[in-house]
Amino acid sequence: MNAKGTVHKYGDHVDTDVIIPARYLATQDPKELASHCMEDIDSAFPAKVRDGDIMVAGANFGCGSSREHAPIAIKASGVSCVIAASFARIFYRNAINIGLAILECPAASAAIQNGDTVSVDFNTGTITDETSGQTFEAEPFPPFIRDMIEKGGLMASLKAKAEKK
Repeated sequence: MNAKGTVHKYGDHVDTDVIIPARYLATQDPKELASHCMEDIDSAFPAKVRDGDIMVAGANFGCGSSREHAPIAIKASGVSCVIAASFARIFYRNAINIGLAILECPAASAAIQNGDTVSVDFNTGTITDETSGQTFEAEPFPPFIRDMIEKGGLMASLKAKAEKK
């Protein structure tokens, strides 16, 4: 499992109300959520993000309320991976539950710039900033979590296992 895309970079303490503003929480439609993702801090994000792009952020990404709407909006916008210095714990778990790949790597978070092209090898945790030539090592997910993300999240993973029986 790999990812490669253009970076959209944000700072520290990006909370779930910024990722998807509360005024849009009445919908469960991923495409509708994606159309408003990050709009309060980056109004151009919904129009400029492309499938496979990568979001990079500072510390405590996804802090705030525990809604799954935030990682759903990011994933539905086309983002293939979020790299941050650190994640709020509930966001971290919600991201895995919905199948959004995330990696903690403070060095990558600090060095990678907005607009860089970055590739990620999820099997090894290697993050390569193809623009600068720098390489970073994040802790890769164990195989069972990689499998869960590849299948689209916890429920999709459980469904796939049930269908095999």
